[in-house]
Amino acid sequence: MRTPIIAGNWKMNKTIEEGLDLVEAIKGHTLNEKVEVVLCVPFTDIKPIKESIEGTAIKLGAQNMHWEDAGAYTGEISPPMLKELGVDYVILGHSERRQYFNESDEDVNKKMKSAINHGIRPIICVGESLEEREGQREKEVVKAQIIKGFEGIDSKDIEKTVIAYEPIWAIGTGKTASAEDANDMIAFIRDTIGELYGDLKDKIRIQYGGSVKPNNISELMNQSDIDGALVGGASLNADDFVKLINY
Repeated sequence: MRTPIIAGNWKMNKTIEEGLDLVEAIKGHTLNEKVEVVLCVPFTDIKPIKESIEGTAIKLGAQNMHWEDAGAYTGEISPPMLKELGVDYVILGHSERRQYFNESDEDVNKKMKSAINHGIRPIICVGESLEEREGQREKEVVKAQIIKGFEGIDSKDIEKTVIAYEPIWAIGTGKTASAEDANDMIAFIRDTIGELYGDLKDKIRIQYGGSVKPNNISELMNQSDIDGALVGGASLNADDFVKLINY
């Protein structure tokens, strides 16, 4: 049985004070104990948020990292830096990183290997653009991202990883794939993992991301292959985020 995982991606939002206020508001609610909750916060918020969630079941995530442990990479953050701060998860290959900062599948693969080596669980993002979907190339595109992203990843590490399927055309647009369409793609992703790792496909957790809101979370989570959600805007409001956790 795969444990559902609801992860909030704050993106470039929330100062330390604002972030602490949000966490306190989330902590004021009773949360579904059967759901793993992760807060993926800006680098500046990591230390204070870690202190704020001590003693709770909430896990801490970062939104990116470099693959090298140290070096002349101005402005970057290394895996040991994140590990020292108690980070549990890291989002890798988000469409915004791919689109605005030209991250490639090869970059994502190097980061994924480094995260695993440092005991940080990667959340690997994949997804197609509107043009690719309209051209009926969505499965071709996503399969290639999976194959390249997981190249050289040992089978013993598969359960440590999470995949987030995020159709680019549904991120921050208010549009969302239907629950059935999302599940169809996630089942395809699971089958692709099966081609690479056999029965371990049933162990890996695959989230949906793309305008997930309280009014569509139940339908999404009732699908056969959707194991959770990577949430953007709705994670910035405590009441909305709690409704997602308690779907």
